[in-house]
Amino acid sequence: MAGNVTKDPKEDALRATRTLNPRPEAVIDAVFTASPFCDPRDLVQVKYEMVRRVRVDKVPAARAVREFGFSRQVYYDAAAALDAGGPAALVPGKPGPKGPRKLTDEVMEYVERRLAAEPSLRSRELAVAVADEYGVSVHPRSIERALARRGASRTQESPKSRS
Repeated sequence: MAGNVTKDPKEDALRATRTLNPRPEAVIDAVFTASPFCDPRDLVQVKYEMVRRVRVDKVPAARAVREFGFSRQVYYDAAAALDAGGPAALVPGKPGPKGPRKLTDEVMEYVERRLAAEPSLRSRELAVAVADEYGVSVHPRSIERALARRGASRTQESPKSRS
């Protein structure tokens, strides 16, 4: 047998939620490590406790960041996140783009204006028009999907009244 590696369900859960601390061995705070409740693998818990140690226990921020394995900037970001949204705000957001990079509202309004003026335009022709107007290369299927999303959001925002 290749090896009996026991899977830790908590570690799997932390990894799945992107809250697994990449450096749990860097957490050396004596109060944190002495508690059976505290888990240095739990990124949210570690950041929360780091901020709590500074604010409640009055530990200097420089010492807290050193003992919790973070930089001062991470401490200040965590403190601001806690103030803004509580412990849930410490959960890292999804990686990657947060919105359209090429098919922005401006580009899509242009596409919709072109379609309104000439309804027979196909997505391939619209892609060429976008490239000419804005200098961005967009796949025709991306334009079709964006138009479908915008159409769906418009019908949800302003449902037609029935008389």
